[in-house]
Amino acid sequence: MIRLLTAAALVLPAAPAMAASGPFFSLRNTDFIVLLAFLLFVGVLLYFRVPREVGKMLDKRADGIRAELDEARGLREEAQSLLASYERKQKDVQAQADRIVTNARDEAQRSAEQAKKDIAASIQRRMTAAEEQIQSAQDKAVKEVRDQAIAVAVAAAREVIIEKMTKPRADKMIDDSIETVSAKLH
Repeated sequence: MIRLLTAAALVLPAAPAMAASGPFFSLRNTDFIVLLAFLLFVGVLLYFRVPREVGKMLDKRADGIRAELDEARGLREEAQSLLASYERKQKDVQAQADRIVTNARDEAQRSAEQAKKDIAASIQRRMTAAEEQIQSAQDKAVKEVRDQAIAVAVAAAREVIIEKMTKPRADKMIDDSIETVSAKLH
């Protein structure tokens, strides 16, 4: 209300700019008529308490804006806290992912080393088994050669004995053998 009165007080001195001719306080003077209409308009506004209602509406609007700003501030703080929380979670997840990758690398390296050891042990076992098979085959071959040599030697000895053995000599050998056996048994 004080603002309107101040505006009217500023407008009144500007009215005597005298755009129209003749005395100012005459109904023929358009400036005076405009001034009267303006004052009547301001009076009607004041009578119906329009400035108070406009002030209340502006205050209500200001309160609404203030409430919206407070709500926006609260939402912003909540968003910032959520952002900080998500950033912490992201860092935690990144750290966990790094640990998982490191553990996986270490486990892969340990598995590779263990696989190398297992392969080396397997090769060693196979080498040992192959050497044993070779030794067994060699022993078998030597035994077969010995058996064959013994068979050949016995056959050759038989032939030699048959050629050189006479009946009296055979009888003497049998008698000597019997004496040897009976001496050893008694």
